[in-house]
Amino acid sequence: MLAQHRLPARIVVIADRELLRQRARVLELPLETNDFVPGSSAAQTPPGALLVSHVALAVAAQPGKLNPANSAYVLRTLEVAADGCRDGIFDAMATAPVHKGVINDAGYDFTGHTEFLAARTGTLRVVMMLAGGGMRVALATTHLPLTDVARHITRESLEHTLRIVRRDLVERFDLAHPRIAVAGLNPHAGESGYLGREEIDIIIPVLEALRAQGFDLTGPLPADTLFHPGRLKNFDCVLAMYHDQGLPVLKYASFGSGINVTLGLPIIRTSVDHGTALDLAGTGTAEVGSLIEAVRLAAELAVRSKQRSPRAD
Repeated sequence: MLAQHRLPARIVVIADRELLRQRARVLELPLETNDFVPGSSAAQTPPGALLVSHVALAVAAQPGKLNPANSAYVLRTLEVAADGCRDGIFDAMATAPVHKGVINDAGYDFTGHTEFLAARTGTLRVVMMLAGGGMRVALATTHLPLTDVARHITRESLEHTLRIVRRDLVERFDLAHPRIAVAGLNPHAGESGYLGREEIDIIIPVLEALRAQGFDLTGPLPADTLFHPGRLKNFDCVLAMYHDQGLPVLKYASFGSGINVTLGLPIIRTSVDHGTALDLAGTGTAEVGSLIEAVRLAAELAVRSKQRSPRAD
């Protein structure tokens, strides 16, 4: 499937090779696999073969059925990808969805790819940004209960987030002067303090301080009118204060083709914008558009990174 899209990259799938073969047989798809050897060239790969970095399942997997026994396998595939990017074996990684619940059921403290990769790479602060439907939406907080959101938005955290967003928009997306719209936390952006003081006490002081340093920031803006197309055309990115403030609009506009990008990491990581769709597992009917776009963007960012900082031979 990936080969049909002429992606500017050599794709390596990190998975159990026999699992891939079994699924191909079930779906009656032709599949030839070849073991990935770090340092090998594209010329050493048979035409049409899928390169696989093998990680063994703990137990046989059944389509659509979660098994905590394989949670360590899932995490190991992420470790191999992240470590490979860190060590220069891979140029970028694109992740498929994982089921957080079954990983936690196995005894692992796992809140999501974003947090896992930050810990794996020793990164203190990262930012989740989704792109699609003509929008880029970054998040000031990610996978938190709504009752915890306000206390996690501090002047320090918001400033760090905006610095990461601006830096990566410049360095990875080649936007010389990114224009960032910042949503308020409260309805109507607090309405001068009548609906909450976070805008007055936290968000506005941070925006004013960063504007004085040359940041192009607009806000805080009421989230209920921020996503109007006429307004969005003036911005390169929107910073939403929490997950379900910014992502429903983006996913409505681009579900199935949106991309998740982790900003702030020392490696390039993209992902799909959707969950595991367990009910479609093994049927061959799952939409692959978001995965294709995630791989495509990872490849583009990797090429851009090499052009900016070419490696020594």
